[in-house]
Amino acid sequence: MSQSNQYVNLIVGVCDINGLLRGKRLAAASLEKVLKEGIRMPTSSCSVDIWGNDIEGSPLVMASGDQDGVCLATSRGAVPLDWSDRPTALIPVTMHDNSGVPYLGDPRNALAEVLSKYTELGLTPVVATELEFYLVDNSGPRPTPPNSRQLDFSQNDVLSLDAIADNSKFLDALYDSCMLQNIPADAVISEGGAGQFEVNLDHQDDALKAADDALYFKRAVKGIAQKHGMAATFMAKPYTNRAGNGFHMHFSLLDQDGNNVFDDGTEGGSDLMKSAIAGLLASMEESTLIFAPHYNSYRRFAENTHAPTGISWGYENRTAAIRIPGGPHQARRIEHRVAGGDTNPYLVLAAVLGGALHGIKNKLSPMPPVFGNAFEQSETFMPTNWQAAIDTFCEGKILPTIFSDQMIENFRSCKQQELNGIFRQVTDREFASYLETV
Repeated sequence: MSQSNQYVNLIVGVCDINGLLRGKRLAAASLEKVLKEGIRMPTSSCSVDIWGNDIEGSPLVMASGDQDGVCLATSRGAVPLDWSDRPTALIPVTMHDNSGVPYLGDPRNALAEVLSKYTELGLTPVVATELEFYLVDNSGPRPTPPNSRQLDFSQNDVLSLDAIADNSKFLDALYDSCMLQNIPADAVISEGGAGQFEVNLDHQDDALKAADDALYFKRAVKGIAQKHGMAATFMAKPYTNRAGNGFHMHFSLLDQDGNNVFDDGTEGGSDLMKSAIAGLLASMEESTLIFAPHYNSYRRFAENTHAPTGISWGYENRTAAIRIPGGPHQARRIEHRVAGGDTNPYLVLAAVLGGALHGIKNKLSPMPPVFGNAFEQSETFMPTNWQAAIDTFCEGKILPTIFSDQMIENFRSCKQQELNGIFRQVTDREFASYLETV
């Protein structure tokens, strides 16, 4: 039986700069042709804003006639979406020009470009991700925890086995979907907010697939939640007084013989690891817009939480932006804790691995590690609001060595357009504060 006979619906999607898939629904009979030849879509589809609008003044739109690119299927092929009522497959694609050259304004291609630089050095990143999300009841004007006996909105429920048991049908379906999609879902825990969970995706030596997995995992969580009468959100801070959603990334580097180059046989880690840390610290301020790309993202950063505000690192220290986990020295790795759950996985991995590579190539040395509460000891800080992050992103000196000019301009103009759109809206709080007062 041909692949096309397995499915009724076929979705073709390219990832935009906000980490959302944009594309088309096709007849299942088109599957083999798309896998072999690709499909044409506007190049500008990679860089629309969060509401799906073209970026005003972008040369990809009116100035160029909004030309098509060629979207070629990734090596993943057809990804089954088992939460749909009918057999459905997603064909992930990446954007190329008409001669087949990858378009570097495509986030997946941007990550692939960073990884090619590691290959030139004979190094292979090994990557694992941790994604946090809330299950919510979205039937009212504001999200609330779904109806479950254990979800008392006034309390935290960290590591609650009851919370896991109460949501076992959803979690069973999620694990089944991950297995079907070849997503290495491992441990799940109940997190600090009512209805909040974290799922670890196991480490692998294919960073591009790790980013793919994170993207497809987010879609699976949302689709399965909807099927179970709920909604799911990776929004950075859906509730003012509850924990935010993070997207933590762990990574180490292997040499050509499969040795972990972060391991020097000690608990401290190798000089190369410390150079990677130094690169991450040096690039963190200008990369904040990638780790916190939305207005709501900046509500997550708060003192004395597990969302870092200062530029710091430490051993077994979850208050620091960069944590070096304990355990056997052979598994020495870096955990990057800055990004929120609302980020684009390809851009996060590219920014982190690119920043680490900057430190390695320039043999940088980091500041001393922080012991104890990093919020009280940090001397430098990330931007605390969206506009400041956009400005710092534009002024960056390291990011232009990681991303193409096209990607930097697309991301900058998209985020500025989104910010302007948010601040043009008059909110209910403004009416309540000013309507009859001033």
